[in-house]
Formats: sequence, structure tokens, C-alpha cells
Amino acid sequence: MEPASFDGVPGNVLIVEDDPIIALDFEDTILGFGVKAVRTAGNVIKALEMIADQAPDFALLDVGLVREKSFAIAERLNELKIPFIFVTGYGVDVRLPAALADKPRLPKPYSTDALKALLLGSGDNTGR
Repeated sequence: MEPASFDGVPGNVLIVEDDPIIALDFEDTILGFGVKAVRTAGNVIKALEMIADQAPDFALLDVGLVREKSFAIAERLNELKIPFIFVTGYGVDVRLPAALADKPRLPKPYSTDALKALLLGSGDNTGR
């Protein structure tokens, strides 16, 4: 895993989002922050394969994917001490497993400033 760049921006971000339009919007926004590489997965299996192939520096996880939740991905990222945020249209009302309840959340629709603050502060939410 390559460390985040000197300005605090992660070098490699994984977006787990089942809506391709939202995924592209996240990608464009994140690249605008100076992130070097962005990869996108639309389901749990693909995301876990991508993490196994090359662990990201940071991840955005849509909680509700088609017919599944992203909690297995979050658990794997936690094991690897990779920071992530949950993205959800359910806001604070979304039910997260107890072990993940303290993880940061970004509501949909999101503000660019909120996303940037969470991304740049990603070193603070690893639990280290």
C-alpha cells in the first residue's frame, strides 16, 4: 500500500456504489481533490476482489447496494486498518452493525465540502 500523498489526500480510493451515475459523480469529485487513482465496484464480491488485488488507501461505501449491504466490505477494511466512510441516503437513521456504528457517514445527496473534509481527515477514522 502506498502512503497518502504529502497533502493528506489518499492516493488510491475505492468507491463501492451500485448507481453508476452516483459513482461517476464521486469519481469526478474525488479526482478533483487530487486523488491519483479511483476504482469502482458495484457489489460486495467485486469490492472484496479489488481489495484483495490491491488494497485502497481509503474507501467510500454505499450502505445499501442491490440486494445486499456493504458491511462485509467495511469489516474487511477494518481488519486491514483502511479508513472508510459510509455513504447513505438514510442519514443518521441507517442501522449499522454495532462494530461499525462509530464509523463516519456521508449523507446523500452529499456536499463537496463534507466529502473533502472526511477524505482529508481519513487518517483519523482508522481506529489506530
